[in-house]
Amino acid sequence: MSILEISHLSVHFGEGDDKVEVLTDVDLQVEEGEFIAIVGFSGTGKTTLISALAGLQKPTAGGVIHNGKEIDGPSSERGVVFQSYSLMPWLTVEGNVSLAVDQVFKDKPKADRKEIVDRYIDMVGLSHAKTRRPAELSGGMRQRVAVARALAMQPEILLMDEPLSALDALTRSKLQDEFAEICQREKKTIILITNDVDEAILLADRIIPLTPGPNASLGPHFKVNIERPRERTTLNNDDEFIRLRSAITDYLMNASAESAQGSDNVIQLPDLKPKHSIEADKLPAAYDELVKTGRVEGYLNFSQLKKVYPTPKGQLTVVDGFDMKIKKGEFITLIGHSGCGKSTVLSMTAGLNEITEGAIILDGHHITSAGPDKAVVFQAPNLMPWLTAYENVALGVDGVYPSASAAERKEVVEYYLSRLGLADSMHRRASELSNGMKQRVGIARAFSLSPKLLLLDEPFGMLDSLTRWELQDVLMDVWKRSQVTAICVTHDVDEAILLADRVVMMSNGPNAKIGNIMEVDLPRPRSRKALLDHPDYYAYREELLEFLEAYEGGADPSEEQLAAIKEKRAARIARQRANASTAAE
Repeated sequence: MSILEISHLSVHFGEGDDKVEVLTDVDLQVEEGEFIAIVGFSGTGKTTLISALAGLQKPTAGGVIHNGKEIDGPSSERGVVFQSYSLMPWLTVEGNVSLAVDQVFKDKPKADRKEIVDRYIDMVGLSHAKTRRPAELSGGMRQRVAVARALAMQPEILLMDEPLSALDALTRSKLQDEFAEICQREKKTIILITNDVDEAILLADRIIPLTPGPNASLGPHFKVNIERPRERTTLNNDDEFIRLRSAITDYLMNASAESAQGSDNVIQLPDLKPKHSIEADKLPAAYDELVKTGRVEGYLNFSQLKKVYPTPKGQLTVVDGFDMKIKKGEFITLIGHSGCGKSTVLSMTAGLNEITEGAIILDGHHITSAGPDKAVVFQAPNLMPWLTAYENVALGVDGVYPSASAAERKEVVEYYLSRLGLADSMHRRASELSNGMKQRVGIARAFSLSPKLLLLDEPFGMLDSLTRWELQDVLMDVWKRSQVTAICVTHDVDEAILLADRVVMMSNGPNAKIGNIMEVDLPRPRSRKALLDHPDYYAYREELLEFLEAYEGGADPSEEQLAAIKEKRAARIARQRANASTAAE
């Protein structure tokens, strides 16, 4: 039986030349107790759709029927959880939930209302924090309060608009598991807006993509035929999960490609040699001895790297004994839980953070300071907002090519901006660009320096999942032309595998070190689409997921446990290849 019916829903804003057609002809029937996940790119109208279902946005045409009655305004029958928490900062956890309960159940006795409040606060695991105010809570805890408040209203339908997108990967995965458990207990009809395909598969009964706008509408329906409860590590071995994940990803990426408009102009990159001012620093004595014996193999060498910070309680050793060699042209990804020292290693490599002990040697030079030979792309692109995209990139280019002509420097800037898909936007100010476009400018600026080393510190961490996919493929496309030695810090398992020749997994901090190194023997050039179709990909993914699980909550796994994880991956790949060989005979 349908509890909700969307019929020819369209939402347009403005008139005449200023008219923006956001949603057009959206049709959907939702069964009672069904969990629907709607996935789509940023700017496709997902939030507009949720607002229309909540009765907060009046449709231009068509409408929404809930239990046989057309929605014409907000109602407690439809609870909403937004991306932003929308909590009253002066009220406690209990006060924020009570505010909704007292309004919806004003005819109930005070004791009954308190029982409802306590039940849902306990359900989201916040009984210990019920007297705290939002400022005293983490982002994940605040979102739990928002969920408790929505559920405490006991709505027939729960609408969730990207409720976890602002959280870090670990907190997000924990809350996904909690949502799955709560949804099983509550048996609500739920519509979730998300940009995360894995989240949709973990939680939903049916997944529906929203096509890229303008005039966005719903695409094909994907039924999730996977038994509950669903566990993320186990799903990695599930054939239906693998098939479904690939099918949805293919659809979304094809839809994005069809809607994208790129420039056909081909710009040639001038053959220029950059001038990087590198100080001939005295090498550490230990490293100097290695040079004399001919035992230095790496282009980039980390030698017993250590970082100690002074604190009021004494010295804190963040990284201790980070030691490895990286070949010229190799792409390394660093992954591990928050606080494991990934960004600390990267900042020392960039020359932005003083080394306590040990050394980092790049192409025979001891790294002691920052410089254009080490280009860095941060999570936030750090552009000059009053300058255009072109001018932001030109700042660096003018510095590293002082002998080049103005025309040659112009070609360098335009080449990289075009390669990053910004040919039509290079003369727009940075303040006018989306987050994804700003990060493209940051990447173009880094490559344009022709650095010896490219350092990326969670470069796509602030972007939605689908924009991240697109930029990962763009990064791979640009990188394969230069083969610059690169290190990327990431919290994203799929990103780590896609980019890397080797994935370096770090142990928990303090005193973090290398816990495991996984060589990624997958063909290049790579794209996300090709990777999902490769038979070995999920074996690599399983190793990373199990490694992160082994270190979760500050755990310190044994060498035997880590070795078993590596052996499991090798055995899975061998089994898959043997099966493929048998099938081919």
